[in-house]
Amino acid sequence: MQQPHRNLTQQLVHELGKSILQGKYSVGGSFPSEAELSTLFDISRTSTREAVKMLTAKGLISSRPRKGITVLDIKHWNLFDADILQWILLGKPDLYMLRHFQQLRLAIEPEAAFLAAEYATADDLILIENALDRMHQAHEGYDDTHEADIDFHKSVLVASNNPFFSQLTHFIEIALKINIRFTKRLRAVTEDEYQTHADILNHIKNKDAQAAFNCAMKTQKETIALINEKITQLK
Repeated sequence: MQQPHRNLTQQLVHELGKSILQGKYSVGGSFPSEAELSTLFDISRTSTREAVKMLTAKGLISSRPRKGITVLDIKHWNLFDADILQWILLGKPDLYMLRHFQQLRLAIEPEAAFLAAEYATADDLILIENALDRMHQAHEGYDDTHEADIDFHKSVLVASNNPFFSQLTHFIEIALKINIRFTKRLRAVTEDEYQTHADILNHIKNKDAQAAFNCAMKTQKETIALINEKITQLK
């Protein structure tokens, strides 16, 4: 469990959080007590107690006197918490989880593009352009197309100059990484998808907010349609 960049409490939080997201402990099922966790991971009761408090604050578990520790349903989790998002990526996200991510992207990214067209600064535009240029270079093997695509979407969020949207960059990054995992493509962006990203940037640069919104909405709807199709095939 030892990780040099984490203290003992943080290490335990990471190990338990990852285990919960991987399904080792079922919702409402049995979960080790603080004493058992202390013995199992060979750390002090103080560190264990603090780790339980941190997982409780994240909404993953409930700890009550004489009732023990219980794993909570996903509706209680703080799904925007950076640790939980990372544990989702490390765990076993399914197509339904991917659809949940995509449904929120559908609500966020078109509006972010709309706001970017209205409020993006010159520096914001440079960051979006750099990401788009990297996407183009990736087709020639000079960059990582996955990371370039992620940076493009994150840059548009920041360019909205809305601090709430800007704080969703990590969420968008995890959503895209999960999407890439399911598509299993070596190249994350096709020529048509690259052109769509270029169109979004051009609309933002031209301050055509509605066109930027419509273009972003179109690509998000196409993605969620593919996910829905895959889910239908599973039934």
